Amino acid sequence: MDKTVKVGAVSYLNTKPLMYAFKHGLRIEGMEIVEEYPAKIASMLLSNEIDVGLVPVAIIPKLKEHYIISNYCIGAEQEVASVCLFSEVPIEQIEKVILDYQSKTSVALARVLIEHYWKLPVIFEEAGINFRDEIKGTTAAVVIGDRAFEQRKISAFNYDLAAAWIDFTGLPFVFAAWVSNKQLPEDFILQFNEANKKGLQNIDAVVSENSSPNYDLKKYYTENISYELTAGKRQGLEKFLRFLPKP
Repeated sequence: MDKTVKVGAVSYLNTKPLMYAFKHGLRIEGMEIVEEYPAKIASMLLSNEIDVGLVPVAIIPKLKEHYIISNYCIGAEQEVASVCLFSEVPIEQIEKVILDYQSKTSVALARVLIEHYWKLPVIFEEAGINFRDEIKGTTAAVVIGDRAFEQRKISAFNYDLAAAWIDFTGLPFVFAAWVSNKQLPEDFILQFNEANKKGLQNIDAVVSENSSPNYDLKKYYTENISYELTAGKRQGLEKFLRFLPKP
């Protein structure tokens, strides 16, 4: 390739299989990887600081042009375990919901479900750094990623957002996809897809290299997260995007 392709990746546990080949020395000529949390990668793609990113799908409508370049994603066909609404009271008693600042899709999904599925008249509040300390009384919070595994052991009530979406729509959910803001060379896309697949063919190795004292990673990678971007997931993604306000 003539030009460097800057790739924004996420350093959460759920992305480890997709990044496995790159961590083990696989190189695509002209590719540079930057790791950040999901919302940061999203802002970098929007501002053209990177060419492709594993981004929260909620940002897709904000891109002038977008291309989903991989057959792999961060999706769920049942409980996802790491994206949940946590509270100390049953859902119908929740009055305020704090929204995790690290993911745009999870926050958007929570808003959709609270309005259209649970139909709760809640107040939304943006999260601060230590927002999990505020989960008490009638205040709940959306917590994502590795911290959600910890919170599962703390909060009395845990509402899995992927499971709620599936119950609501009958469709799987896509949290993040590899999205580019411009057309990329076909040979790069083919190599990138193969690299994604390599980690999914080596799940036991991925598990052995990572640790989560609060959750079984083998179960997480093979049951909770569903990595293939199937036709059903694309349908779920299209339905979700229709719920989002127009930018």
